Amino acid sequence: MAERIERVESQLISKGSAAARRRRGDDKGFVVPLAGGVASYADENSPLNKVAGLGFGGVPTAAELDEIERAFFALGSPVQVELAHLVDPAIGQRLTERGYRLEGFENVLGLAVSADTERIVPAGVEIRPSAGDEFEAWIDLVAAAFAAPDTQGAASHEEFPREVIAAAMRDFVSAAGVARYSAWRDGELAGGASVRISDGVAQLTGAATAFTHRRNGVQTALLTARLADAAAAGCDVAVVTTQPGSKSQQNVQRQGFDLLYTRAVLVKQP
Repeated sequence: MAERIERVESQLISKGSAAARRRRGDDKGFVVPLAGGVASYADENSPLNKVAGLGFGGVPTAAELDEIERAFFALGSPVQVELAHLVDPAIGQRLTERGYRLEGFENVLGLAVSADTERIVPAGVEIRPSAGDEFEAWIDLVAAAFAAPDTQGAASHEEFPREVIAAAMRDFVSAAGVARYSAWRDGELAGGASVRISDGVAQLTGAATAFTHRRNGVQTALLTARLADAAAAGCDVAVVTTQPGSKSQQNVQRQGFDLLYTRAVLVKQP
């Protein structure tokens, strides 16, 4: 299951990275296969600049790592590897020997998707596919939530400006098959969320509630709508990535998500 989830994550990163290059209209950047995963550079300071899914296709060779490091360093970017703890420990040892430093962790949580998932929609709340004419408002709402750090639990190893997050989300939506949902309450856009479905996996790629509409069941409504649609699409698992011990992790665990595995974040500077 971890291999399947990491493969789907690599697809998402690859498609978003390619969309960033098309958006700019240049050939700066790359997506390179690497030991079952991908190495991606999308844009300056982008959250898509990383090595994802590494290790489910064996241990990368020294020559392969040399090539990837040269590519990142030529663009002035560090190499960030997100390494699942289920892969061969020799990979972590090899990276450490090459000067990579552990900078943090992230948890991948999952929930078995059931065909009888109930859509929970509180009175006064409406969940619907996000319309094209509300795209900018949706981006502003969700990007603002991502740009605000979660101060509970382990500190995040990275923070991104709001405009960088918004650009990456545009790339996801335009090219990676990410579906958007909007929550409306009392005639106002109260929340937004997204999901990507691939290979039986529903990736919950973001959710946010406007401050004035919190504690009214908007998040639960957005979550159950996506889970119900994922079941209808034939998914068997939904996944979300959180910081260890964070409020976000607590929230999804209350909804029945369990910890599947952890990724170590290892970084080598130019």
